[in-house]
Amino acid sequence: MSGSGRSSTPQRSFYDRLLPAPIDGGFSMEDYHIWGSSVIQGEDGRFHMFASQIPAFLPLPRHWCTNSLVVRAVSDTPEGPYEYQEVVLPRRDRHYFDGMMTHNPRILKYQNTYYLYYLGTTFDFPLPQEPISREMYTRAWSNKRIGLATSTSVYGPWKRLDTPILEPRPGKWDSLITTNPSPAVREDGSTIMVYKSAVAHKPPLLLGVAGAEHPGGPFKRLSDEPIFQFHLEGNDKHDVEDPFVWWNGEYYELIMKERSGHLTGEPGAGIHCTSTDGIKWTITDPPMAYSQHVLWENGEKELMANFERPFLLFKDGKPTHLFAATGRGTQYWHFDKSWNMVIPLKT
Repeated sequence: MSGSGRSSTPQRSFYDRLLPAPIDGGFSMEDYHIWGSSVIQGEDGRFHMFASQIPAFLPLPRHWCTNSLVVRAVSDTPEGPYEYQEVVLPRRDRHYFDGMMTHNPRILKYQNTYYLYYLGTTFDFPLPQEPISREMYTRAWSNKRIGLATSTSVYGPWKRLDTPILEPRPGKWDSLITTNPSPAVREDGSTIMVYKSAVAHKPPLLLGVAGAEHPGGPFKRLSDEPIFQFHLEGNDKHDVEDPFVWWNGEYYELIMKERSGHLTGEPGAGIHCTSTDGIKWTITDPPMAYSQHVLWENGEKELMANFERPFLLFKDGKPTHLFAATGRGTQYWHFDKSWNMVIPLKT
């Protein structure tokens, strides 16, 4: 079954590449939750972070799905700290698929164009200014679709498509939503995009893969079935999400969050996988990619409440920094505010 194999040859653990994290690095805003970062070095030589911004007066659970907007922040160094610049993907008329919310951006550049992938949703109730019910959250969640915006400058203007680049498929495992795009482009422009979907508002969360001849699409499924099928191994809660995929010049690599901790022994930690085609994946041995236990540059180690939405920054084709959305606390989703942190990597 695709995605369930283990590498027979021990490899260097991706986790061993992680260096101590700078205490004042990343991107934080006093009045906002910050989530899901994606960083690129712009034509100006500076580092531009695209991230999700949610008002801090609302709890992040549920309201990421109704009040988020994609924003841009900038720094002279990969570590930061990053300074807020602007809203990149604002709300527009609610009849658009992304009319009320934009979230979880992924940025890449191919030739002279920047491609900004993201998820968007719309809903039929007013923009929340106080905590919403689960029923309202579910209505917004069920409309999640993958969008794409393009620009010839990291500063914009951004041209958004008016329709999703990947729709759900009725009667299939991905019949409910398409969300959390993670694209990887090769030298010839051919692109794969790993995405998340589900058949119901409960586990398992499943990942699929689509492909295109160009990062602008059109995208078509490369596999009719999910690329990881841990749910068929007898544990419905053993699912994965938050994929980040890249082409290393020879084959694809992927890191993602493993919710159960079945493979790493730590719920919420990350696992590392490889693939020659983006469809059949092998879990590396050892599998650990990252941990919710963060080692700071002052020598202290801390268990974070969350370590989500991993993103890698590259230089000369090699990953140099790991970014992740996080919050301080010992319980999952229990924190006052979130921000995007950064961990330098051994190269």
